[in-house]
Amino acid sequence: MKRFVAGSLVVAVTMLGSQTLASAQDAPQTAQAQNNKDSAPYPKPTNLPNPYRLVPDWPTLPASMKGPNGHKWGEVIRVHLAPDGNIWIFQRCFYDKPAGDATCLNRGDANPPILEFSPAGKLLKSFGVGLFAHPHGFTVDKDGNLWTSDTNDEDTILGMPAKNAAGVTMGQEVLKISPDGKVLMTIGKEGVAGDGPYTFDRPTGVAIAPNGDIFVADGHSRNKFNAARVVKYSPDGKFIKSWGKMGSELGNFREPHDIYVGGSKGYVYVADRQNNRIQVFDQDGKFIAAWKQFGQPSSVYVDKDDNIFVGSVYLNPNGGARGEGPTTGENDRGIVVANAISGALKYFIPDPGDLSKMTDTGTSASGIAEDAQGNIYAADVGENNLRKYEKVQ
Repeated sequence: MKRFVAGSLVVAVTMLGSQTLASAQDAPQTAQAQNNKDSAPYPKPTNLPNPYRLVPDWPTLPASMKGPNGHKWGEVIRVHLAPDGNIWIFQRCFYDKPAGDATCLNRGDANPPILEFSPAGKLLKSFGVGLFAHPHGFTVDKDGNLWTSDTNDEDTILGMPAKNAAGVTMGQEVLKISPDGKVLMTIGKEGVAGDGPYTFDRPTGVAIAPNGDIFVADGHSRNKFNAARVVKYSPDGKFIKSWGKMGSELGNFREPHDIYVGGSKGYVYVADRQNNRIQVFDQDGKFIAAWKQFGQPSSVYVDKDDNIFVGSVYLNPNGGARGEGPTTGENDRGIVVANAISGALKYFIPDPGDLSKMTDTGTSASGIAEDAQGNIYAADVGENNLRKYEKVQ
């Protein structure tokens, strides 16, 4: 196991002037002009078409893996597809109380954080017990290896020591894990917070470029070093560079909550959650665009056909800065589908739950993936669910 512890592009940002795709295409703005209008209201896209249908009773879970309080799941944080078409899930060990603080501590072998399903929804394998306190970032690379992050930065969670079998506090690291559950590489120093080249301050997401370069979104809200950045590593885990810091300026972040490298351009897409925007960069960190039409994003995924999928909430003004509820009115939450090059909106898939009564932190689909048939998978950390949608139009 490897361990590491120690400019000519024209930028256009699409702003929705009405709730139609045509208006999104007709009203482009420069990134700087958009940045000067951060407080402008953005219409909700809930009248966009929804060509997807929720697949009922998917997947099939063993009786021993039913979540608490009658739920089928606990907090499901991410979902991704392997090259062989199987579906991998990263979740907080079928636990959900209190919301946002669910943990894998002391959950035992019956409640593993990593699960693999067939496309038909059959559980194939599960593992990862004892590796994580607070699962968060997750992806699958072209070789089928899993990449995970743990955002825990506390010595105790819900009164329980957050230590592994070796007595080390878990969290603040990125793990590369084989499809059989073997830890192949660690980046970061377990239990140690920092904002250096080989330390993290609550790393939220991991993305792998086609050439194997590793991109980590670092800086979950309420962190000790106020980190808010993207960190890039070589395929063997050597530090290359980082960019961004805490702030609302273009290229900076306020809680970079998810990251994905994909599409025909190979861009780096970041769900800059508390700045209420998606930011786009090339793989060297050069700023491309900032898009505000996605509400407050928690997740981002881009397919080979340049479709971008964003799990978002369009906040009710009475709902708080991060959509905390219950609210006096709607907090519209769902998956927004758009063009990954222009940002023009296409579809909106609303959450199936009672959106006005959700009490989590604005999260809709905290993880999104798509298979070769165009089915969409959503990891729902707020409604404690794993959803599959098939396209019917």
